[in-house]
Amino acid sequence: MVKEKFYLTTTIPYANAFPHIGFALEIVQADVLARWNRLLGKEVFFLTGTDEHGVKNYQTAKKENMEPQEFVDKNAAAFKELTKGLNISNNDFIRTTDKKKHWPGVVEMWKKLLDKGDIYKKKYSGNYCSGCERFITDKDLIDGKCPDHPTLEIQNLEEENYFFNLSKYSEKIKELIVSDELKIFPTKWKNNFLGLIKDGLTDVSFSRDKKILPWGVPVPGDEDQVMYVWCDALTNYLTGVGYPNKEYERYWPADVHVVGKDMLRFHTGIWPGMLLSAGLPLPKKVIVHGFLTVAGKKMSKSVGNVVEPLKLLEKYSADSIRYILLRSIPFGDDGDFSEEALIHRHNGELVNKLGNLVSRVSGLIEKNGFEKTKNTLWENFDLEKVKLLIREFEIDKALNEIFAFIDKCNEYVQEKKPWESKDKKVLYELADSIKKISILLYAFIPETSERIAKKFGGWEFTLEEFEKDLDENVKVVKGENLFGRIGIEKKVEQVKKEKTNKVGKIEGVMTTGEVNFEDWTKLDIRVAEIKNVEEIEGADKLYKLTLDVGELGERTICAGIKAYYEKDKLIGKKIIYFSNLKPRKMRGIESQGMLLAASTKDHETVVLIKPKEEVGVGSIVEF
Repeated sequence: MVKEKFYLTTTIPYANAFPHIGFALEIVQADVLARWNRLLGKEVFFLTGTDEHGVKNYQTAKKENMEPQEFVDKNAAAFKELTKGLNISNNDFIRTTDKKKHWPGVVEMWKKLLDKGDIYKKKYSGNYCSGCERFITDKDLIDGKCPDHPTLEIQNLEEENYFFNLSKYSEKIKELIVSDELKIFPTKWKNNFLGLIKDGLTDVSFSRDKKILPWGVPVPGDEDQVMYVWCDALTNYLTGVGYPNKEYERYWPADVHVVGKDMLRFHTGIWPGMLLSAGLPLPKKVIVHGFLTVAGKKMSKSVGNVVEPLKLLEKYSADSIRYILLRSIPFGDDGDFSEEALIHRHNGELVNKLGNLVSRVSGLIEKNGFEKTKNTLWENFDLEKVKLLIREFEIDKALNEIFAFIDKCNEYVQEKKPWESKDKKVLYELADSIKKISILLYAFIPETSERIAKKFGGWEFTLEEFEKDLDENVKVVKGENLFGRIGIEKKVEQVKKEKTNKVGKIEGVMTTGEVNFEDWTKLDIRVAEIKNVEEIEGADKLYKLTLDVGELGERTICAGIKAYYEKDKLIGKKIIYFSNLKPRKMRGIESQGMLLAASTKDHETVVLIKPKEEVGVGSIVEF
């Protein structure tokens, strides 16, 4: 049986600089669609790459005293490294300087348009933006500047170039977009483009004089001209799957082009015009993502806030970066990125929710085993809704649905208390649900999904495997935690400035020792319940407390709160407990951690800190 094909592309960014976080957003969103469609059993081809000709690359290479090929080789390598670092599952990486794979298809495309009578030569003068690498009409300028590159000077150029007769196809393109035969998603970008072309598309410059730009694909039959970006770069979507050889027909037309909003006019204007002229099918969908600001500000070299994802990967895992980009930014909208938000999402959701669930369940199964039963817990999950959301490219909402179910699983643990009941059927329901969660999350955070699978005996990431129940005979191993907690460096620096000593007593902590402020983020902080309170012989200030810490079991601590609380008033209280501190002997008793309390400076008043909301014992508290 022949699999249904799914052909997906990203834009190919200029190789005039290293990649920034905006392109990371694009390839991560595209990767979710590629991995998801593989999960559904489709034969997926996922293409990305780099655009390596053009004025910007040539001029920047000259400024850096490098040969153009050497310059683009360096930057293309950075984009390739990014795809590897972010765990992108692309099938190929196309480069427009590839004379063997790319150039023959570009030349073939030119010839088809020429044979159709849609390429002609004329003298032209106009406003040229080197950032867009295109001519711009006076009416499109804002205060004499390109709206997309307001910091660049507009050049007035006069040349004799080849032009593509795009205006000939203007009405047809408009009809195709209005009818959704060429679908632009989200709808607001469809309406935006239709507004841009209400007066019709104009012919576009298709070549440059070699005296001005000697770097590019030569125009067939004219040694004085090189092809301009459109015929060269846009044709990559065909050459990447084998054009002009017949093999390209296996994948063309593309099912989805993923583009940034600044690329919309080219992919839904010039590119469809070229395909109509060449007699080739049009792509089915062009989906458009927004831009990223950084901590609320537009990215700018002059401001110094350009985020390079390759540098982020030196500090954070690929899955942490993927998660913040996918969870926080609705597809089609602009979004904001900050490292603080990344850390907050990582600690609050990946660690506290998913990591905590996997750790608790795998640890309990490792101790007690599990017994196969009907998974009633899974009945709370709406798989068809998730499928629909991804089909409609609402990636963030699909991820929200999965994490809402993770919350339900954590609530189920607290409700059923399997550390007390040792109920093996409850543990099976949780383990089978974790398997399904892992397979669903593979499109979003694949490395994490693979690590979960390893803990629970392993599985393939396919829909067929998803529909199978977890084998009750597999060996479950808790092993290392899925995630480490990430510290917030800026917060640490602030604390160090506020305190005279690097090591000191933490205000409001009424027990046994001192804590290095740099170690706060390493603490395992839990919700615990006081089960028993005992006097300690000879101690005026200390109580011996027995705590219930959920799956961590019972813990004993000595706490200096005797002067502030009567014993019977403490029984049943929920407190905040530091579980992973080194035990310390006090009055001959091993105190296994400490609790959190608030105190006035003179210690006349001391109040135990309790969870703001009703949560189960053993729950992790984010600091």
